[in-house]
Amino acid sequence: MSRFVFRLAALLRIRESRRDECRAALADAYRVDEVLRKQFESLSQEIEALREFCRMKASPGTVDIDRLVEAQRYELVARAQQRNIAQQRQTVATEVERRRQALVESDREVRVLEKLRERQAEQHRCEEELRETKRLDEVATQQTFRQLQHASLEAVQ
Repeated sequence: MSRFVFRLAALLRIRESRRDECRAALADAYRVDEVLRKQFESLSQEIEALREFCRMKASPGTVDIDRLVEAQRYELVARAQQRNIAQQRQTVATEVERRRQALVESDREVRVLEKLRERQAEQHRCEEELRETKRLDEVATQQTFRQLQHASLEAVQ
């Protein structure tokens, strides 16, 4: 019985490699988004801490105006950084979607070749079974012929 060889195996390996590259690229984009999300959350926590600091310093008694103004300026800087991060996350979200689509397409291309390989392997198996059946039929025919010859020779004697 001959072994099945998929003629497009090299192309399948190339497409699988491309799919793996797309997966890695998508994972990288998700990691970048996660880093940006953590930075945004960190800034949010800092802003909340600054607000609490300002509330405490603005309570009755002596007020350190310079510290309050400095805290408000820092809050403005932190908010600007948050806006910048939000814009970066939007850009990354667009890139994530582009990379996800590339992964979907490369995965589809791999599945098409895998289905083709499966169909060809099944066809090969059926052809091999048919050849084996023909071979067994031929052997059976030859044995029957020999038995008939042997029987006719015995009948002549």
